[in-house]
Formats: sequence, structure tokens, C-alpha cells
Amino acid sequence: MTALTLSTAGAATLRADALVVGVAKPADGGKGLVVATGAEAVDTAFDGRLAAVLETLGASGAEGEVTKLPSPDGVKAPLVLAVGLGSAPEKDDVFPAETLRRAAGAAARALHGSKKAAFALPVESADGAQAIAEGALLGTYTFTAYQEKPKGKDARLPLAEVALLGGKPRDKAYKAAAERARVVAEEVNRARDLINTPPNDLTPEAFAAVATAAGKESGVKVQVLDEKALAKGGYGGILGVGAGSENPPRLVKLAYTHPDAEKTLALVGKGITYDSGGISLKPAGHNETMKCDMSGAAAVFSAVVAVARLGLPVNVTGWLALAENMPSGSATRPGDVLRMYSGKTVEVLNTDAEGRLVLADALTRASEESPDAIVDVATLTGAMVLALGHRMFGIMANDDAFRTAIHEISEEAGEQSWPMPLPAELRKGMDSPTADIANMGERMGGGLVAGLFLKEFVGEGITWAHLDIAGPAFNEGGPHGYTPKGGTGSAVRTLVKLAERTADGDLA
Repeated sequence: MTALTLSTAGAATLRADALVVGVAKPADGGKGLVVATGAEAVDTAFDGRLAAVLETLGASGAEGEVTKLPSPDGVKAPLVLAVGLGSAPEKDDVFPAETLRRAAGAAARALHGSKKAAFALPVESADGAQAIAEGALLGTYTFTAYQEKPKGKDARLPLAEVALLGGKPRDKAYKAAAERARVVAEEVNRARDLINTPPNDLTPEAFAAVATAAGKESGVKVQVLDEKALAKGGYGGILGVGAGSENPPRLVKLAYTHPDAEKTLALVGKGITYDSGGISLKPAGHNETMKCDMSGAAAVFSAVVAVARLGLPVNVTGWLALAENMPSGSATRPGDVLRMYSGKTVEVLNTDAEGRLVLADALTRASEESPDAIVDVATLTGAMVLALGHRMFGIMANDDAFRTAIHEISEEAGEQSWPMPLPAELRKGMDSPTADIANMGERMGGGLVAGLFLKEFVGEGITWAHLDIAGPAFNEGGPHGYTPKGGTGSAVRTLVKLAERTADGDLA
């Protein structure tokens, strides 16, 4: 993991391989560039012409744009990297945290192969320092575990050290901000590693083993229910989804408790370590990235560990519903009826709508402990991707205020989301002549139908929300900001911030 240090050194005097500065477009929409706060000494070394030089090189100040240029005399770092921040804020305003986070990530990605970089981006507060640190640490991520000789930019080692200028290393608020950024970034990157791991190595059993080992390191209690325990307990949803695979399913419980906690938060994650669709086999071209169908469980796992490492005064329980959805002679068939852990029966009309089945059992089990709130996270429906695209997740809930709160929390954490409804009229489409409910309903509004299905398995009186992260969980396009190609670790930061808010008593 990239090292993070806070430094009071001047931008021009710190020895590093590169110096990162920010440039922006004028707030009034005029022409030219504005050199952001933090780069004054560098601008002086350029005789006040840093903006003019960057313009000559074609820089526009657009968000995430990176321009490299050699340093002039008077700057110890041999390279200056200017990163665009978009439009400069109005007078007395500051750059948004997410703008700083993305800029730092873009700069860190551009500095693969460097040993040390000094970040002289605008630091107006501890929150700003945290955003820059978090973005830089997330931007250094690479996954080359399965490449004998890493290719392209990945052939170079990630940036080894981030020195955050203006970071006030002796200030308690800044030190806490840096530590939080480090822990959160490490856990997001842990989730990314899990998502990127090939499914032949990350089976349900292997995932459970990873969780067990991490629990010992972080003080989180881990309980693993194997296929025998699942059968004895009547977990028909998880067993039904995993029935076609040689790799049996698991239900993993992670429990973090704090002596000063007054609230308990339960997190439930969909962990389909590979999704072929089962008997309802996915068509060619839709299987290749289905190792990412455990992204919800990865997010829950990493969030619980992050909460434990940060020592937040809140009780958090994580439930990882792990299974591999495969076709075989023993696989669940369309038309089969499963008896769920709750006792309800479900007619399986489509075995590729499997995520809701494993989540249903885990939601019921989580409800038995009467938490103050339950949040489930899942790469659940392609319909949500069609609705919101690849960078935004949908939020559904049985409580409007809670849904709104999570939306606000996610935006503050830097993760894009949008509140979605649960229209009661769509429930009728899941009526089954054979069972209590079917796992499919109307095709239109499929993401909402899935949310309505899950709602059926939440304990009475328990506040609940569902995050469908099918869009942002796995980036098949090019990297951008601090987001790499492949697994993104979507929802980890939202869940950690939700736990912080719960601990602070900001949520009812």
C-alpha cells in the first residue's frame, strides 16, 4: 500500500520525484487558467507564468486533465504535474471534496513508477486533506497478481509515497483525517482485490476463509455456516442457488461490537462468486465479468473491517451470502419451489434472478437480531444499469427519510446514487399460483421489482434500504479519477460513513 505522510514543507523545497498542483478554469467562465491555492511557490518559480505555460501546452483546467512539465530552477522536484479541477469556486468558497478526490486520483494514476510525489492541491481544512489523501491512495491501485509480466502502465510500480503538503502533521484533526483516509482506501482496495480475483480462486469457501483471517486481524468475530449448517438451518434460498455448483455455498456473519455503542447496524451483501445464470444460462458476451457478482458482499466485508479498524462506537453486523450459480444436473430449475429461511416459499421462474434469493435468507436472518437498521448491497439487476448508467447506484427503502439520508451520505462520501421508489402496484406481478411469491415479476421496472421482493423478507418494523450497485461495481471502460478498470469497491465508503453517522446519533 502506498505510504501517506503529512508535511509542512514548502511546495518548492520538498524533495520528491514529482510535485502535483491544481489548475482551474476562471469562476466567471472567462478565458485562461487559474493556479489553485497551494501552488503559489511554484508559480513564483515560473516567474508568475505557470498558467500561461500550461495554456501553451494545451491545458484547459478540465476536471482530471493531467499536464506534465519540467520544473524550473527553485523547485526541488524535477517534474510538475498540473491536474485540472474544473471551474474555480466563487469567492470565499472552496473546491468540493469530490473534485479534490478525483484530481488526486488522476494525478496518482499518472505517476505510476514514481517513488514519491508531493501533493500541493488546495487544502483548506482537515476534510479537504482527507479527500486528497483518499483520492491519491485510491488512485494508486493496480491489480497484477495474475500477470507474470505486468503490461502497459501496470508494468510500473504504483506511486510509493504520497506527501500531502499543508497537512499539519501535529494537528489532531488532520492526523485523524489522514488515518481515516488510509483505512478507508485500504479497505476499498481490499474489496477491489476480491472483485478482481478470478472465480476459480475465489469460491464461497475461499471468500469465507479470507473473511475469517481478516476478522482475526481486526477484532471482528466471524461465524461461517457451511452447506451442512445451512441445510440444518433451512436456508433454502442460499442452498437453492448453490445447488448446481461443486463449490458449496456459505453464509458468513461478521460481528463488530463497541462498549459505547447505542445503535446496531446490519449490512447484508450479495456474494455470488460467479454467476453463469444457472439453468437460465446467460447469453454469450454476458458471462465474462460475472466474477464481479460478489461485489456487494465485498463491500459489506470491507466496510465492517474498516469500521472495526476505525473503532467507531456503533455495533455493526455483516452478512455475506455466498454461492456460485452454475448449471448442472443438481441445479435449481425454472419452476422449482424453494422454502426460504423465513418459511415462505418462492417459485423460481428464472435461475438468473438468484441474487434476491440468497439475500432473502440473509435479510431474514439479520432481522432476527432486531438491528436498528438493515442495508443490503448487491449487483442485483441489469435494469438498474439501464436506468442509472455505470457510475450511479440506486437506493430503495421502506422508509423515505432513511432513503434520503443514505442518498445524502453517499454523495458526501463521493459515491453517486439516486433514490428509487418501490411502487406497490408492481408487487402483484410476483404472485405465484404455486408458491407464496415468485422470484420474477413485470419486466418493466425490473430493478424496482427486485427491491419489492427483498422487502418481503425484512423483519416487521425494521428500517431497511437496498443499494443496487450493478452499474458502478465493475468498470469495464477506461480508468478515470481514482476509479480503476475492473472492480471499484463501490458502496464501501457510503457504508462506512453511514456507520459514522449512526455512531454520532445523526440517524434516528
